[in-house]
Parts: sequence; C-alpha cells; structure tokens
Amino acid sequence: MGRSQGAGDLLNGTRKRRGRATPWLFLLAPLVLLALFTYVPVVSMFFYSVTDWDGLSPRPEFVGAGNYEQLAGRGELFEVLLVSLYYFGAAFVQLVLALYFATVLSFRIRFANLFKGVIFFPYLINGVAIGFVFLYFFRPEGTLDSLLSLVGLDGHPWLGDPDTVNYSLAGVSVWRYLGLNFVLFLGAIQSIPPSLFEAAELDGANRWQRFRHIILPSIRNIVGLTAILAIAGSLSVFEIPYIMTGGANGSKTFVIQTIDLAFKFGKVGLASAMAVVLLVLILLITWVQRRLVPENEVRA
Repeated sequence: MGRSQGAGDLLNGTRKRRGRATPWLFLLAPLVLLALFTYVPVVSMFFYSVTDWDGLSPRPEFVGAGNYEQLAGRGELFEVLLVSLYYFGAAFVQLVLALYFATVLSFRIRFANLFKGVIFFPYLINGVAIGFVFLYFFRPEGTLDSLLSLVGLDGHPWLGDPDTVNYSLAGVSVWRYLGLNFVLFLGAIQSIPPSLFEAAELDGANRWQRFRHIILPSIRNIVGLTAILAIAGSLSVFEIPYIMTGGANGSKTFVIQTIDLAFKFGKVGLASAMAVVLLVLILLITWVQRRLVPENEVRA
C-alpha cells in the first residue's frame, strides 16, 4: 500500500513538472528566434556604433563616442529627417482613411466583402513590384500624364521635380499600407459586443453617434498602436523611395542615407551610430505617445 502510494506521488510530481515545463518548451523556439534575429543584431549595432569599422576589416578599432560626436557636428546628416514630414502627413491621411473605411464597412452595406478585399489587396503585393508599377505610373508621358491629357492638362515630371517627388512617393506609401491599418481597425471594431450597437440603435443613435460614443472609445488601443507604427514608419521609410528614385531629387530618407554611408562609403561604424539615433528617436516618440495616452486611461 505504502509502496504504491509512493509511486503515485512520484508520478503526480513528474506530471506537474512536465505541465510546468510544457509552456516554456513551446516558447523556447520563438524566444531563441526572437533573440537571434532581433536582440543580437541590436546589440551588434550598438557595438559597431563605437567602432570605426568599414565593413571589411577583421578588427574594428574602438573609437568611443567619436561617431556620435561626428553626428552632432554634422547637422546636414539630419536634414533628411525633413523628408519624413511628407510621410508623416501621409501616415495621418492613411490612418483617417483606414478608420473611415473600416467604420463604414463594419455596418451592413452591399458588397462589403468585395470592398474589404479591394482595400487590403495592395498590402499583399511585393513592395518592389509596387515600386516598378508606380515608376511607369509617374514616368513622363506615363499613365498619370495620359490620364491628365484626357482632361486637357499637361504632364509633369512627378519624380524628377523636387517639389513633387516626395508628394508622389508619400502617395504611393498611402496606397501601399492603407490595407494594413484598415484590417487592424476593422478587426477591433468587429470585436465590440454587438449588444452595444443594438442598444444604441434602439435608443435612436445614428451612425455618427455610434462611431463617436461606441466605436472610437472602444478601439483607442488600436488607434494608439497604429499611430506609433505610422510615426515609426515615417521616420524609417526606405523601400519605396529607394526603388523609385534611389534618393535622388531630394527624396533621400534617413535610412537611405544610413545605408549609403555603410555600403557606399564604407562607414559602417558611423552608419550604426545613425541607426542607434533613429532607434532612440522612435523609442522617445513611443514613450511620449504612451504618456499622452496611458494604457490605464485607454482601458477606462
């Protein structure tokens, strides 16, 4: 009796230990991948930012804060951040459009699924393909100029004119990423209990009042998250301007300049310092945003 009870206790103890270990075993693979492809590169970036590594030499020399002092003395390296203002404005337009479409399509309207697919489809297309498509769209005597000629308007070098190139590229960015924000907003709206809408409808609330008093307060977390992503994205724009103009005609962004320094001029250490500065800027903006809209207030 005593021996069988001891065996049972041992078996129960083994099962408990396995039960406690199972979640960690499931988390082990993603945690290793996260550390390998996210945190290790970040640590490496900090390391190279205090060296003079050119990307080829086997032993980079330690220069301390030399790269950061060089950045502080070269204000022209930060002038490209002004280009981010175009994408910041475009991100605001993108969020407003995505929220508008998500709200409208959350109500019962005809062909809602068709419109959802049309809006989300651009996000599924490869960014390089989008860049080439819009190169033909904006090229002289291209698609856009042909459409303008139909209504008697002259063509324009949209990507060759410094006054219009960033507006054109920011417009492509809106078209490219509108679907992602739209899906996030739509999912958040559909998670709101239908009973709230039914009660509001019985009380005679119109669609604007339902948006103002039910939808918007309920999805503030997602709105805050997408705002952070939009601001971070506007500071780190790379793909579309690099493919379509290569940073020419005043369209060079902070990331394009960082890559040019690293791979064209062999200043990986200085480029790493710029990447660290960009990371700090994004973290600072995120912190400010979280201070302005604290999570406990959002939940309230």
